[in-house]
Amino acid sequence: MKFSLFTLATVASTASAFTSSFTKTTPVAAGVANSDSALFMKYKVAVVGGGPAGACAAEIFAQEKGIDTILFERKLDNAKPCGGAIPLCMVGEFDLPETVVDRKVRKMNLISPTGVEVDIGDTLKPDEYIGMCRREILDKYIRDRAFEYGAECVNGLVTSIDVPEDHKTSESQYTINYQEYQEGSSAGVPKTMNVDLIVGADGANSRVAKAMDAGLYNFAIAFQERIKIPDDKMAFYEEMAEMYVGDDVSPDFYGWVFPKYDHVGVGTGTVLNRPAIKQYQKAIRDRAGDKIAGGKIIKVEAHPIPEHYRPRRVQGRIALVGDAAGYVTKCSGEGIYFAAKSGRMAAEEIVALMDGGKKLPTQGDIERTYIAKYDKAYGPTYAVLDALQKVFYSNNGAREAFVELCNSKYVQQVTFDSYLYKRVQGNNPLDDIKLLGETIGCLIKGYATAKPDAEFSNPIESQKRI
Repeated sequence: MKFSLFTLATVASTASAFTSSFTKTTPVAAGVANSDSALFMKYKVAVVGGGPAGACAAEIFAQEKGIDTILFERKLDNAKPCGGAIPLCMVGEFDLPETVVDRKVRKMNLISPTGVEVDIGDTLKPDEYIGMCRREILDKYIRDRAFEYGAECVNGLVTSIDVPEDHKTSESQYTINYQEYQEGSSAGVPKTMNVDLIVGADGANSRVAKAMDAGLYNFAIAFQERIKIPDDKMAFYEEMAEMYVGDDVSPDFYGWVFPKYDHVGVGTGTVLNRPAIKQYQKAIRDRAGDKIAGGKIIKVEAHPIPEHYRPRRVQGRIALVGDAAGYVTKCSGEGIYFAAKSGRMAAEEIVALMDGGKKLPTQGDIERTYIAKYDKAYGPTYAVLDALQKVFYSNNGAREAFVELCNSKYVQQVTFDSYLYKRVQGNNPLDDIKLLGETIGCLIKGYATAKPDAEFSNPIESQKRI
């Protein structure tokens, strides 16, 4: 799902590695024996997974001359299931060009269970927008940047990782077992590679997480159809995205119609009733109705989405980022920005700890830097969105209240500021007090007017963890 970069060592450094493996000499010590840089053996870092998290991590590692960077990705041309929304701050922060952004969404149409519609976006400035992208375009762009810095790619699937028992207290290497794919062949060639440090960016079903015993987490199933609709209907979605709420489209999330390059992505997701996902998908198509009528389904996608952090995100010299770590927000289901940010942050902290490739970090080092800084920066965001989802996606009454609240310009401004820039700004205490009163009033009204949710038993399938 994600990819890693592979750099071949020189003949001299290979000899150095061979020697150090028998003498227990570190690569730095081996380099001291001869000042010739050709004899300096680099530490080898593997990034498993080539999506935004892995690509951004590889880009940072590849710029460090004291580190060999290997990026594993099983499908370099893969169109990954994803809504594709990115915040404005990501465009600037990660230096993304216009060619990566298919559509600039400036309006969001929010539709309640009873069909009440609220258009939000009036508070946006002329140069503000939500970017809509295709993952196959975005991922490739960031990967290619990493390659330009010297990262090398292994087009292969990591099948397992051999973790030495003493990896937390020694510099023992990890052995990555993988299937490498040759051009023109679908059959993989079994291979192995020894590395000093691993960044797991291989998604919700992470094999790196399994190898390091990261623990299980609950997950949603997201289902999306890419639908090519007539040009006259596509014009409606030029700068418009839609969100539908109601127990018909999801008992605990929302359905969406997001514009892409020349089509729309229509989808939904659920944790509570995963076996019924196709039923919910039909409902979102029905709710969109005439706006997508006459469209042709050109691609069907489904994928697990983590619902919370992994219990363990670092073990020894293995660190998780992106979906593999559980970095997807509740309520909005956003993951691209947090994947890219966590990949970059983890790599930057690890590079600093390695001091130019002179030493390897410990588990404690990585936890005190990358994990602590990420949690401090974004932990409150996850907590707030988790609470909002529990309140406003729990039943149709709450969903009606949610849509009505979004009529408030204050709510719109705070929401867009938080999403576009990953910070809450301009909050007014008096407006916050007024908003609390409005929320209570909307909830009372919503519960009084909404139809009851359809009952269903929580299937065993929905209680599984990965």
